[in-house]
Amino acid sequence: GRMWVYTVGFTVLPHVGGFLGWFLNRKEIPEWYEKLKKPSWCPSRRMFPVAWTMLYTGMGYASYLVWNDLGGCGSKAIVPLGLYGAQLALNWAWPPLFFGARNLNMALLDVLCLDALAVGTFCSWYRINRLAALLLLPYLGWLAVATCLAIRIWKDNPEQKS
Repeated sequence: GRMWVYTVGFTVLPHVGGFLGWFLNRKEIPEWYEKLKKPSWCPSRRMFPVAWTMLYTGMGYASYLVWNDLGGCGSKAIVPLGLYGAQLALNWAWPPLFFGARNLNMALLDVLCLDALAVGTFCSWYRINRLAALLLLPYLGWLAVATCLAIRIWKDNPEQKS
């Protein structure tokens, strides 16, 4: 009867850092981000909260599936959940680096490392639970767009590089 607590906990966890990142850096968006040179294909600001709510929910639930299939946090879970935790930490670190510190170099380095860890998470989860891995696909797609956007912003705003 207690499994629903774990399901909800794992599903909500990614939202915690995502919300904190938004909350702490929300003033920088209109003051700084809006003035950056961005490509024509940059998603609307209104899309980001909707997209991240869906992406964090999918990855959180997927992490529950993997944790459950591995029987908790035993030795078999170290790599798959470690990769997940590491990519989640880099995901949460991006807004403070980009918006808070306005450090385009560190934000770009962060997202490139995040990409590698997210792909590693997908590969390790695929062998454990295919549904969990498939739930990461929208996130990997969004990360690809976010990485291309970060590269373009980095390239097109040389005066902003720390």
